[in-house]
Amino acid sequence: MIPPFLQPYDQIRIISPSGVINPEFIDGAVKVLTGWGLKVTEGEYARAAYGRFAGRPEDRIADLQQALDDPNVKAILCSRGGYGVAQIIDKLDFSAFVKSPKWLIGFSDITILHNAITNLGIPSVHGIMAKHLSELPIDSEPSALLRKMLFGELPDYFISSQDLNKTGSAQGKLIGGNLSVLMGLRGSRYDLNYKDAILFIEDIGEKPYQIDRMIQNLRFSGVLAELSGLIIGQFSDCDEDPLMMQTIQELILGAVNDCNYPVCFNFPAGHVDYNLPIILGTKVDLSVSGKRTELKF
Repeated sequence: MIPPFLQPYDQIRIISPSGVINPEFIDGAVKVLTGWGLKVTEGEYARAAYGRFAGRPEDRIADLQQALDDPNVKAILCSRGGYGVAQIIDKLDFSAFVKSPKWLIGFSDITILHNAITNLGIPSVHGIMAKHLSELPIDSEPSALLRKMLFGELPDYFISSQDLNKTGSAQGKLIGGNLSVLMGLRGSRYDLNYKDAILFIEDIGEKPYQIDRMIQNLRFSGVLAELSGLIIGQFSDCDEDPLMMQTIQELILGAVNDCNYPVCFNFPAGHVDYNLPIILGTKVDLSVSGKRTELKF
């Protein structure tokens, strides 16, 4: 079920289910979202601080549950990622959300929420959060495209070809997010159905051997063989290790060499300023040629 696209004066709720956030970023996001013609509200604990977290687990549960349940809230913007959703995901009740779905926006640690919502058959948006909304120019592509997407104007992406790409065409449900977070959900009820899906992955701050370990898990567990396509986003602050004898991209390519589906490298989404929004949990068309990659929603 696709959540209704936004209309002017709809309410969007800012919550902080993971890490503590600089309140100035929330202020900036409120200004931008108000400029989009939306009514902006905040969770009671959106600006809270409890160690590295935006409030105690019960505080974050309360804010997120209220946002999921409130029929007047038409979209939920997670203020930031960090860490924290794993502590609370199994304490949430999605029954009201399923009856009246709404758009949820975020990335990084928010991958856990994307997985849970994808498994309910509801799409969600992997996109920029409060910091980038606050700091990026109002007409920047990540910001402008997110606004258009939420109001129902879906993009077609055309990305320059990369040397390591594997050509081909595929159609399937787009799933995924942060690789480390996805791996923390393997074997749980929040793991994904990878059969015939197009998997998107990105990460930040992981060593090449750690990335390889995760990719090898996906290989020998059969996940990579089940896919219909693979999109590699940005791997930020993941310094190359010459002792691995291959780059991170080459390590990933080696794991899918025997797979007969398109693979796109260097897709502009992840922990970078130029983080284009994508809709997870919905069917997409992926075409990778020698000249460019096309991703159509």
